[in-house]
This record gives sequence, C-alpha cells and structure tokens, in this order.
Amino acid sequence: MITYMLLAFLVVIAFAVIHMRDLVAIIMLAGMYSLITAIIFVVMDAVDVAFTEAAVGAGISTVLMLATLSLTGKRRREPRRRRTLIPIIVVVLTGVT
Repeated sequence: MITYMLLAFLVVIAFAVIHMRDLVAIIMLAGMYSLITAIIFVVMDAVDVAFTEAAVGAGISTVLMLATLSLTGKRRREPRRRRTLIPIIVVVLTGVT
C-alpha cells in the first residue's frame, strides 16, 4: 500500500516538473523525486541501492544542478514551436533496436 502511495507521489512530482517554468523549483522537485525513489528502494529492501540513490540522485546531482544554475539564467526559455519528425524517428528507431 505504501509503495503505491509513493509511486503516486512520483507521478505528481513528474507532472509538476513538466509544467513548471522556475528552474530552482524544478531542481528541488527533482531532488524530491530522487529522495522518494530512495524511500521506495528501502521499502523494497534494497538498502544499498537506496543509499546510492540518495547520495547521487538527491545529493550530488542537486548540488551540481544548483551550481550550474548559478552560472546561467533562472528561468526556462520558451522553446520554438518548430517541431520536426527527426527526433521522434530517432527515438522510435532506438527503442525498436
């Protein structure tokens, strides 16, 4: 039961990351995502994987992303609306392979 609740939190956080524009908030949510993933690993009795996920995913990655953000802008630029099929084709071919 707790695993399903944690997985639901992961889905909510993933949708929040997709729809946010503030990069600091996105980085914090990514750290929360990694922390919840580590908790899921603890629930599944994979404590060694949980420690690694907490250290690398929630710790080092978050610090590196915040350091990178301090050197760049704080807001995400709006992407151009020009969409091509080439990236989709590459992803599909890679997945099929």
